[in-house]
Amino acid sequence: MDNTARVFDSWATAGRSEEMEKGHGVTVGKFLGSLSFDKPFSFLDIGCGNGWVVRKIAQLQKCKKAVGIDKSKNMIKRANTNQHSKKEKYYCTDLESWSYSGKFDVIFSMESLYYSVPMEPALAKVFKMLKAGGFFYCGTDFYSDNHLTKRWKKVMKVPMDLRSKTEWKKMFNEAGFKTTARQVKDSKHRAKWKREFGTLFVIGEKIPA
Repeated sequence: MDNTARVFDSWATAGRSEEMEKGHGVTVGKFLGSLSFDKPFSFLDIGCGNGWVVRKIAQLQKCKKAVGIDKSKNMIKRANTNQHSKKEKYYCTDLESWSYSGKFDVIFSMESLYYSVPMEPALAKVFKMLKAGGFFYCGTDFYSDNHLTKRWKKVMKVPMDLRSKTEWKKMFNEAGFKTTARQVKDSKHRAKWKREFGTLFVIGEKIPA
């Protein structure tokens, strides 16, 4: 088990998975609420934690299946305990070594991808697992433009890949995606950076060949 998995195992035991759900809930809710899910789709959440996004998506009528992966066994235990739908499925694994053979219409990740250092191999795996015409929605509060979160690397004491908004977009483009990005703010949050910078969502579309 690597150090990142150990950290999040301890967080799950201490109830911090619910704190993460609450902390990210507003911006993630705003972002997901702005998307259209009007056609049948399959969904993958990378770094699913206690499964809160998977549960939210599984409730949508057009969702065929909603899968969550996390390298923390304790996070996956919490996700399985909180499972609400037969559409949900959880796996304890990291993205890079996961041998799942299927592809997804929508892949989502919140505060997870940057724990793969460097991120490029993980992003290549995402591109491979995404169906043509599908979307990867990647949310992060840890980006260098948001200077108030740059200290997180020292606090966490685990490898983290810090990039700027421009570098995130460049990385997605080089992986083969058609890329856009936007920041979603939480104007009522007590944390200054949540109000001023917000969550960066990088959106990658896999254009059919």
